[in-house]
Amino acid sequence: MPAAPSPRSRRRAAKPDAAAHHELRAPSAWLLMLEGRAPWEYAALLAALPWMKKLPQGDGHPVFVFPGLGANDVTTAPLRTLLDSLGYATQAWGQGFNFGPRAGVLERIKHDLQALHRRHHRKVSLIGWSLGGLYARELAKECPELTRCVVTLGTPFTGHPRATNAWRFFELLSGKAAHDPALLEQIRQPPPVPTTSIYSRSDGVVAWRCSVNEPSPLAENIEVPASHIGLGVNPIALYALADRLAQPEGQWAHFEPKGARRWFYKTTPSA
Repeated sequence: MPAAPSPRSRRRAAKPDAAAHHELRAPSAWLLMLEGRAPWEYAALLAALPWMKKLPQGDGHPVFVFPGLGANDVTTAPLRTLLDSLGYATQAWGQGFNFGPRAGVLERIKHDLQALHRRHHRKVSLIGWSLGGLYARELAKECPELTRCVVTLGTPFTGHPRATNAWRFFELLSGKAAHDPALLEQIRQPPPVPTTSIYSRSDGVVAWRCSVNEPSPLAENIEVPASHIGLGVNPIALYALADRLAQPEGQWAHFEPKGARRWFYKTTPSA
């Protein structure tokens, strides 16, 4: 019979549980209040447009963009306009407001992905903001042969749904329970294509740990200073996104900020 664990070993064993409990907490009220900086991030994008247009030009491949929970294509218009100016062929998701994975939503985006691929004869990059990032990841898992890469912005694909300040809103809009163990396990699995998570530790909606990939040859994390609501218009976040899309197909490599850019980006999050 094995010996009973010592008090010290019991304390060591309890640490992971304590850490897990900490990770379940949604962002604080202070961080939620800081979401009010989003208009300033949009203003910063407008001011930075002359500089942003000097970003590497795209190769014309199609990019499919998904909005966040309760949002529509208007919210992703600045992002798509920038990418269009860089030479990409962007497509909005075209289903009005994103009220969650209701009947027909996932079937429609799969059909649209297939149509984009047929029209351009190129693999498609998938970009999703918040909940939209879950669509991008799941679509890439189902259609990896059509997907070039996935980039998510503040997407909660790991952790617990209640580690966000939006889970009640999700249940209200979608009519679905936020906590579905089987679905959560599926969502946590990474896509089999190059995948980048752009996230912020000062996100006031999603606990930042919920947006961190397990590092691997095909997965990475880029931390930026941004609000959740402003991630899709924050010029620092959009620079990283454009850098990821500009990589030649089949030659994806991890993001490595150099020089002064190291002040704005972190690629190895700590606990």
